[in-house]
Amino acid sequence: MERKERPFDVIGQLAALRRYARSLVRNSDEAEDLVHDALVRAFEKRKSFRSGGNLRTWLLSILHNAHIDRLRQNRSLTRRHDEAAVEAEQSLPAAQEHAVRLQQVRDAFFDLPEEQREALHLVAIEDLSYQEAANALGIPVGTLMSRISRARAQLREFEEKTPRISHLRLIGGNGNESS
Repeated sequence: MERKERPFDVIGQLAALRRYARSLVRNSDEAEDLVHDALVRAFEKRKSFRSGGNLRTWLLSILHNAHIDRLRQNRSLTRRHDEAAVEAEQSLPAAQEHAVRLQQVRDAFFDLPEEQREALHLVAIEDLSYQEAANALGIPVGTLMSRISRARAQLREFEEKTPRISHLRLIGGNGNESS
């Protein structure tokens, strides 16, 4: 039985896509994610592929563009985080203990996975409704709520593990301090 060749058969192109993705991101897991994203885009745009065109070139181009989009997104995210950190540092000229605690909370927030941090930031800091935040991230509301719930649980766990007693002590003073 003869196989009819399909014009949009990407299986034969997977090895080339994976190789190119690994050369772009230098990490196997990230490369797989990039190939996945590129294949999703290719599937969504499959009607734009010209019959008789070079499928491999078309797919490699989509993969490259997906990589560029990720780089831009990461740079933008880093810039936003840096600006948010600067704003946070300028917004509260705190006492020493409070500054240490604020830094701990900031670090815990930035240690959250990116998707949880984005969701929590939009709802808790930017004061968007769940629907508005979900629209901004391009995800369903249920997914947003799940991400926020996991982020809040992780921050609650951080709060429970962090000691309330200050490890700072006053040096110099009137002599009534306890060691």
